[in-house]
Amino acid sequence: MDTNMFCFQCEQTAGCSGCTGKAGVCGKSAQTAQIQDQLTGALIGLAHAANGSLPEGQPIEKVMIESLFATLTNVNFDDDALKALLARVHEKKAELVPGCGSCMSSCGHNDDYDMMRIWEADEDIRSLKSLILFGIRGMAAYAYHAMVLGYENAEVNQFFSKALFALGEDWDMELLLPIVMEVGKYNLLCMELLDKANTESYGTPVPTTVPLAVEKGPFIVVTGHDLKDLQLLLEQTEGKGVNIYTHGEMLPAHGYPELKKYAHLKGNFGTAWQNQQKEFASIPAPILFTTNCLMPPKASYADRVFTTGEVAFPGTVHIDEEKDFTPVIEKALELGGYTEDQAFTGINGGSTVMTGFSHGTVLSVADQVINAVKSGAIRHFFLVAGCDGARPGRNYYTDFVKQTPDDTIILTLACGKYRFNDLDLGTIGGLPRIMDMGQCNDAYGAIKVAVALSEAFGCDVNELPLSMVLSWYEQKAVCILLTLLHLGIKNIRLGPSLPAFLSPNVLNYLVENFGIAPITTPEEDLKELLK
Repeated sequence: MDTNMFCFQCEQTAGCSGCTGKAGVCGKSAQTAQIQDQLTGALIGLAHAANGSLPEGQPIEKVMIESLFATLTNVNFDDDALKALLARVHEKKAELVPGCGSCMSSCGHNDDYDMMRIWEADEDIRSLKSLILFGIRGMAAYAYHAMVLGYENAEVNQFFSKALFALGEDWDMELLLPIVMEVGKYNLLCMELLDKANTESYGTPVPTTVPLAVEKGPFIVVTGHDLKDLQLLLEQTEGKGVNIYTHGEMLPAHGYPELKKYAHLKGNFGTAWQNQQKEFASIPAPILFTTNCLMPPKASYADRVFTTGEVAFPGTVHIDEEKDFTPVIEKALELGGYTEDQAFTGINGGSTVMTGFSHGTVLSVADQVINAVKSGAIRHFFLVAGCDGARPGRNYYTDFVKQTPDDTIILTLACGKYRFNDLDLGTIGGLPRIMDMGQCNDAYGAIKVAVALSEAFGCDVNELPLSMVLSWYEQKAVCILLTLLHLGIKNIRLGPSLPAFLSPNVLNYLVENFGIAPITTPEEDLKELLK
């Protein structure tokens, strides 16, 4: 196996062009990156064996979703776990085309796809195929979370196979571009599915103030996005003297009635995912990772890291699909937690944050919002949302929010909000100026609010006093962006840098047709957006 890698799927890729050495910026080794490429190539081969469809009686969507999710940035660093997924893909393929592997004919049904054909392709083809691949990886994460709650969508599952099939074809830009836009279409269905799964399982989120302090005694920090894992952990810790604290994208769980009813779900620990190696270094408690974003654990806390689902890291304890969290609970009791209550703050010094402003909550006061706009009390809405990361330049989002005028509302979601969600910007007409709508998948909620407002005012979404200022890091941000483009939303500001996988021609297409622009400075962008 080659000792080098090629990967440019995340925002922090080396030199803004691609990680090509022995390890990626995320900590993924060249060997792990190559196994992930083999897994992706096998998925493309599986889709070709199925002729880009989902065969009846031989379900392949589950292994497709799980494998795509495992190749997302900061999810799976464990070569053995990835090889096990690779074996499952090959098993499914053998079931579809029995005996085909022994045939020497190059019909396309007996081969795994060589991913170098994409990485070394014409830059425009590589760019479009990257948008498709990274988009369906992000979409697979949402489909996975819905799937574990018992919710699936046949159209979404069918599209995974169609998109993987397209990646293995020698199609030109004219054929690939519609597939790119379809990623956005089907990701919208997928986010709608997950929204339904979450709200039907746990209720409609309600505005909730969440403390950032940690009480004395044993506790567990749970991070990621998987609400089912949190539910099971809460059930298994009830009455055992172990408190639960969310971290990162798990923060919005505090707004769900069926989760907030647990008295030992106490608060939120820490800030955004990229600060975990510092924040987890000395806490006397275990950390449970349910999804991305896992960074390679430092020696100071590696023995306190537990993973579950598709998340894995060599040497850490993995909780299998039986979801028995006893090892995590025992570790919490062994460590004992803090001997005294601890006061922590957000990056701006705030001691609490708010969450729970779902589309159901916001639309329940739609008349209040509409009247505030008509009266001039609310001049503009900003959706300042997306992934956080460590690259310099992300302070832009903090500065942008701080400089927004007092007669504007900031809607936010995903982990980018940790740059500013502990700020107190006051209220407008009884509404807080910062409203956290939830996780990254809750972009669906922001879309619902925008569509409702456009209908109320009898205008196109692009004519609303609404601007989108987004930050991106990994592949879920890619599929959300493609969903916004599918809906025809224009003039999005994107940063802190543009994706390395966008070729000049593809970027020009997005600029000319959708007005996508890179962020500049908070002052200049605010001046332009408030014209």
